[in-house]
Amino acid sequence: MSAAAGNSLISVTPDELRFQVELGKQAFCDIKVSNSTEHHVAFKVKTTSPKKYFVRPNTGIVRPQDSCIIRVTLQAQNEYPTDEQRKDKFLLQSTVVNPNAKVDELSSDTFNKDAGKSTIEECKLRVVFLCPNSAQGNSEDEALKRSIQDLDPDSSQALQRLKEERDAANRQTMQLRQELDMMKRRKIRGSDQGFSFRFAIFVGLIGTLLGLLLKLSLS
Repeated sequence: MSAAAGNSLISVTPDELRFQVELGKQAFCDIKVSNSTEHHVAFKVKTTSPKKYFVRPNTGIVRPQDSCIIRVTLQAQNEYPTDEQRKDKFLLQSTVVNPNAKVDELSSDTFNKDAGKSTIEECKLRVVFLCPNSAQGNSEDEALKRSIQDLDPDSSQALQRLKEERDAANRQTMQLRQELDMMKRRKIRGSDQGFSFRFAIFVGLIGTLLGLLLKLSLS
């Protein structure tokens, strides 16, 4: 389980949002916000991709020595996350408020640093996408390409040759499997033809014997 993140006002568990991605399906991640102070603490959740996520509650107030659960929903995706999308982040802001404060009555400047509020604290949370093996394989290829680009020319060429050799080995393996399947199918068909030929000879012998017996009985 991931460790807690946070600041002097609140702590957040886990310290990252992990989503099990399945195409066409929503994914969920719950985070726990705990207030270990003697103050009423208001919080607000922001993200770099607001159209992709649904956060409830995205704003709230946590009483002293209390906690609350925030559910973050990743909307259904039509394709697996790209490298750029994997940089999604969340920001959880917190500040002390009056004990009588209500969530729907918080002013628009409550979490605005530009308004001169120096007591606003922030906690950043990164996003982790968990994809099926096939998607991870594509990501690994992309990571390999980036690594090749970052290396010196000699190392880059060596890694490129290794990648080409790996791809060639995969193609050869697939070709061998196909040839093996063809050989198996030919063997099965050959066995069937051999059986049919033997059966025809057997039927012919039976017919010849029956003919001889018929001649003998007539004579």
